[in-house]
Amino acid sequence: MRDGGAPGGLLLAAGAGRRMGTPKALVADWLIRGVDVLAAAGCSPVVVVLGAALRQTQALLQGLPVIVSAAPDWRDGLGASLRTGILALPADAPAAAVMLVDLPDVGEKVVRRVLKEGSGAGALTRASYHGRPGHPVVLGRAHWPGILATANGDVGARAYLDRHAPTLIECADLASGRDIDTLDEAIASGGVTCAR
Repeated sequence: MRDGGAPGGLLLAAGAGRRMGTPKALVADWLIRGVDVLAAAGCSPVVVVLGAALRQTQALLQGLPVIVSAAPDWRDGLGASLRTGILALPADAPAAAVMLVDLPDVGEKVVRRVLKEGSGAGALTRASYHGRPGHPVVLGRAHWPGILATANGDVGARAYLDRHAPTLIECADLASGRDIDTLDEAIASGGVTCAR
């Protein structure tokens, strides 16, 4: 195992975006931006988990150096997407930096800062914003079996993280870390154009 090697990047972008009115992977350039952020931070490979509007979102990624993984059970929530993504990572990836597609102000510097605190098989680190846990979350390979066993619904790995207390890395000087859930929030963030 390449414990000293590059961590994988995991971009979760499968949801239907019910409150947004469209899948968030189709909003502005969020999908491509998320891939670029993870790659620029040194993640390799980058795995993108898709679900809703699969053909449209796959088309947006065509030609990019990513692994596209469709979550067949994406309607079950974030936990299903997380499981699909972890299982799509290479067998020798020491860790995964997990990002959500709806974090348009979280950039490369945030991901690099969190990875700097740990990116090996035992890593369990998480960005925080004014003390509030957020993304990215770095999950070392040693934690994957526990996460795969407990990730479910819309809470993803929350139960596992609550029990194992990841190291929080303050990043509020770099981003707000706020996820965008509605069209009004997207307008305020500058992300209103939808790819169709």
